[in-house]
Amino acid sequence: MSKITDGPALATDLKVKAEARKLNFFYGNFHALKNIDMPIYERKVTALIGPSGCGKSTYLRCFNRMHDLYPGNRYDGEIRLQPDNTNLLHPQVDPIEVRMRISMVFQKPNPFPKTIYENVAYGLRVRGVRGVKVLDEKVEQALRGAALWDEVKDRLQHLAFNLSGGQQQRLCIARALATEPEILLFDEPTSALDPIATASIEELIADLKDKVTILIVTHNMQQAARVSDFTAYMYLGEMIEFDATDTIFIKPKNKATEDYITGRFG
Repeated sequence: MSKITDGPALATDLKVKAEARKLNFFYGNFHALKNIDMPIYERKVTALIGPSGCGKSTYLRCFNRMHDLYPGNRYDGEIRLQPDNTNLLHPQVDPIEVRMRISMVFQKPNPFPKTIYENVAYGLRVRGVRGVKVLDEKVEQALRGAALWDEVKDRLQHLAFNLSGGQQQRLCIARALATEPEILLFDEPTSALDPIATASIEELIADLKDKVTILIVTHNMQQAARVSDFTAYMYLGEMIEFDATDTIFIKPKNKATEDYITGRFG
């Protein structure tokens, strides 16, 4: 399968927030990602689609160095973050600082066994924020950003586990937003939610892209078509095609992409 050689037609007037350059990743001896070249455009939603095991989540987790948490994993190549042109994968770059700049929301809601307030304040405290007034303001700001404030403002000291599944996922989004990240990663954020909660998260993603760059892995092609501005199709660790979402779903350039989109493969 050949990779796409020309970029999105809409890309000329867009600002690149991050860019993978010749990115390879290895789980031990297994070559999981192969020479990925791909821009992530600022304040846009980019979706990663492809069959299970194609490398979507592996690629996503390179951006905030999640793979560092497990022995035997190895990166090769670069992910450049703008505007300071930092290579996020450089050994001298602190993974903790990377995760402050690039936050992640996982497949299943994973609130900490703490109060609603302390869940959102956690990253701020790690960063050294101690003033009560500042914490209060930033917690409220993050909860408003996650469209959760009105539902929880009178029970901030209640345990997060008392929230519904959809509310817990929005709380995790608020926790991710609290440190004012530059990029927000979503790894199949609605796969464990019912249709109503899913619609709520999708609306939230549409609102958030005015403030933050978003990269989302989804197994749901309809969801990718609804929420994203750009889409990348991956297969067996390779980037097969990357373009504006409308182009990918209406007139893909690569037959392999067309076969996947139309259900003839995968």
